[in-house]
Amino acid sequence: MEAVEALDAARAPRDASVMTPLGRPWRAWLAVYGAPVVVSIALLLVWEAAVMVLRLPRVILPAPSGVLGQLVDNPGWLLNHASHTLFETLLGFGLGLLIGVPLAVAIVYSRFLESTFYTLLAVTNSIPKIAIAPLFIIWLGTGLAPKVAVAFMIALFPIVIDTVVGLRSVPPEMLDLARSMGGSHRKVFWKIRLPSALPNIFAGTKVAISLAIVGAVVGEFVGADRGLGYVIMTSQGQFNTPRMFAAMTVLALIGIVLFYGVDYMERRTLPWHVSRRNDAPRHTP
Repeated sequence: MEAVEALDAARAPRDASVMTPLGRPWRAWLAVYGAPVVVSIALLLVWEAAVMVLRLPRVILPAPSGVLGQLVDNPGWLLNHASHTLFETLLGFGLGLLIGVPLAVAIVYSRFLESTFYTLLAVTNSIPKIAIAPLFIIWLGTGLAPKVAVAFMIALFPIVIDTVVGLRSVPPEMLDLARSMGGSHRKVFWKIRLPSALPNIFAGTKVAISLAIVGAVVGEFVGADRGLGYVIMTSQGQFNTPRMFAAMTVLALIGIVLFYGVDYMERRTLPWHVSRRNDAPRHTP
């Protein structure tokens, strides 16, 4: 019994600082997120007070209360436009992930693709997407397709780059050992290369999901009759600055939810990685 109790005690978390994120007590969550929340509230209060004291016109800078009023007065209308932007974002991001990861694998295993598609991808990414979006409107019309295409193009680059880096970051000694033990190229890929590349793939995915929102909004700027980008453009023409800020607030919330959604998937998929272990060393200034 004493041996069993000692083993259980060794397995149990020593204190709240080394518990898993889902098992942290509320005080630990408050310690992590309390300061950002307090700072955000303080900034909003300063913003509100500055608008009141300086008597800034709403068309120049609306107060947070005015932006909140827009969110409260038109929740259904804003959510309807937000749903279109969210769908365009997820579709473009999904296509980027579906095409980007296999393309990165092909680039790693093919020198020809590395010298052609890899270079072409870098050249394409250097072109501002706001300059490409009008071409997509001409080629694909004014419907859903051009917005998804811009979101796809802007999300593809970080996925491919980070996946290539991850697949190439496996120590050569590990690959040589696996091959010397009779491991085929397929087994080496599935058992060594891909698991080692997953942290980089998730890092690129986090960047891509944020950029996909930018791509969808850029597409809506160029030509759309719905979406949060459309709301921002029409509000600009009407000098309705509070509505513009309300639309940007909804965009920010969508970005936060999507980013931390990917982060949650990473925690569930890679609990073994050093960046996900709570006992990883923390550097303090």
